[in-house]
Order: sequence, then structure tokens, then C-alpha cells
Amino acid sequence: MAIKVYKRNNAGRRNMSIVKPDKLSKKSKPEKSLLVGIAKKAGRSGGKISVRHRGGGHKKRYRLVDFKQNKLGILGKIKSIEKDPFRSALIALVVYADGEKSYVLATEGMKVGNQIISDKKAPFEDGNRMQIKNIPVGTMISNVEMTYGKGGQIARSAGSSVLLMGIEKKMAQLKMTSGEIRLISGECYATIGQVSNFEHGSVKIGKAGRKRWIGFRPTVRGSVMNPVDHPHGGGEGKQGVGLKYPKTPWGKIALGKKTRKKKNYSNKFIVKRRK
Repeated sequence: MAIKVYKRNNAGRRNMSIVKPDKLSKKSKPEKSLLVGIAKKAGRSGGKISVRHRGGGHKKRYRLVDFKQNKLGILGKIKSIEKDPFRSALIALVVYADGEKSYVLATEGMKVGNQIISDKKAPFEDGNRMQIKNIPVGTMISNVEMTYGKGGQIARSAGSSVLLMGIEKKMAQLKMTSGEIRLISGECYATIGQVSNFEHGSVKIGKAGRKRWIGFRPTVRGSVMNPVDHPHGGGEGKQGVGLKYPKTPWGKIALGKKTRKKKNYSNKFIVKRRK
């Protein structure tokens, strides 16, 4: 893994950088059978904008990633490591012994030619997937199921992982990156190892055009608007918010507002809240 920083030839190139993963395959095209077209919604729900500053961007095709990996007991061989335009992590094309192909999340250190397996109890090696109750305590795991058979939901982005702190009765204690400690059934499956491309967060976009390629439109700060346009607007020079707490243009509380339901059914599974 290396970060390439461009020469300062012009204003757009100044400090611009990209991540160049070492194990990335030189394959030009993705697996055609695992591609689907996807309609652009760009932050809209029912045609109305629900998330501002989204739209445009380069045309992309969605890769069907197998988060369940439920081909139990069948060996798979890594054919290629590829980038996915829809996610920060790298993905790996797996060819199973019965000839079936699928994309899975690549773990750190995974390379072409490696063999992986998913089973109730599998060899303790990075990339293998098994039930949490059979994984040694103190292991870093990723792509963790929250509900048995639903597929991985926790620790799926680049460089993310969860610490298996202990197993008591039928429940496992997992420590999230945020510091939250949560109980999850030991029957659920998880992948051993950290998700690949951990240096993804170090990338500097460099210029506005590159942000547009990703699908982000220009953003105007509320503090530089007029009072009629935003609660933060107006004032001489660089004014602060000027209110008790930050608000959206529609008067709703913007920061620090708790959005989680007080009587959420999953509260009983949280041992310790994040800081």
C-alpha cells in the first residue's frame, strides 16, 4: 500500500494524492456476470431532494458483493483483487471449487492465489469466515452479522474491524471502533482479519472537479449566506452561528441531536455506549 502525492504543477494538483494498493490486480475489466446497472437517485426520495449536494458523477456499474458467503465447506481461490466504485474497501473475485464465482470483501494482506473457506468451524487464517463462537477471543474480525443468516452488516468499510472481547453463554462481546461494546449471537458469522485499503482516509481530493466525478455537488456554507436564506447568515465579517445551537435552514437542530429511539429493541444488546 502506497500513497502517491502528485507534483505541484498547478493549483488542482497541489497536495492531491491517490492510494495505490500493492496487491491490486492488473485485470482491465470486472466479472461481467456479477455486474448490474443501477439507476441514479442522487440523494432523492420519491423525486424530492432528501440529501443536498448530491448528483452527477461518473457512470458506474454495481458489483454484486456476497456479504453472506454461505457456500459452507467449499474452498474458494482468489482470482483477482479489484477496486469497487461503490465502496472504500477493495473486493476480491473468488472462484469456488464447484466453478461458481462471487465477489467478497478483501481483507488486509489478501492476494491473488490465496484460498479461503467459509464454514461453521474453519482454519484460523485471514479471509476465512466462520461462526463467532468458534473464533479465538482477542481476534480482529470484520463483515460481522448482526442477525444469523442476514449477512455481514458491521465493519465493512476500508480499514475497519471489530475486537472479539469474549464469549459468554450464547452471546459474544464485540468492541466497536467507537468504543461501544455490543452483544451478538455466537451463531452469527464473521470474517477473520481487518478490511483492506486502510489508507483510504488519507487521500486528498485536491480539486473540485475530482469531487464532482465522485458524485458530490458544490456546497455553500450557511454562515456566508444572508439572514433570509439561512439561520447562520448575516453579520459583518466572519460571524459565528449566533444562536443557542446550530440549525438547518428549516430551523431543525443540526448538531448533537439524538436520533436513536429511546425504546429501541436492540438497547438490551448494548453493554457500553460509545464515548
